[in-house]
Amino acid sequence: MAIREILEVPDPRLKTVSSPVTVFDAELKTLVADMFETMYDAPGIGLAAIQVGVPSRVLVIDLQPDDPDAEPEECHHDGHKHFHQPTIRQPRVFVNPEILDPADELATYQEGCLSVPEIYADVDRPATCRVRYQDLDGKVHEEDMTGLMATCIQHEMDHLEGVLFIDHLSRLKRQMALKKLQKLRQAA
Repeated sequence: MAIREILEVPDPRLKTVSSPVTVFDAELKTLVADMFETMYDAPGIGLAAIQVGVPSRVLVIDLQPDDPDAEPEECHHDGHKHFHQPTIRQPRVFVNPEILDPADELATYQEGCLSVPEIYADVDRPATCRVRYQDLDGKVHEEDMTGLMATCIQHEMDHLEGVLFIDHLSRLKRQMALKKLQKLRQAA
């Protein structure tokens, strides 16, 4: 497994429409393992293959909910002692996903993206959707998605079409977000 570089705007590869996966082999499993390692390291809750430069219709998602039953874990990431709730890893892989019937009802979530670092904005998306996808062995599944999972999978599936969450914003809000990102990069 390896941590791969995450492409950031304005990298033109992020506008690529990804190709369907036709071969379910060790190379695909390696890509997915690398994507999870990259996503957890970032940290994020979803990643599309194109975000690591691979134009294939592959997504990984892990909403990583806190485990309310677990004892708080001690950590020393900044030299100080902290306690935090451990998260439950629930890694999900979606190969060749497609949305079958998005709801008319919309839900608004504040979205962010590893390819548009430190920029967040409210985006309206269908509140629920049914998704058909394949697993790492090519087996087809269908599942109803709700809540954050519905939003997250739609966000990641946009990447497969070369669409970023900021593309859902008004022109003015998108320009403001990109200016803010440019200022953050200059300050770094």
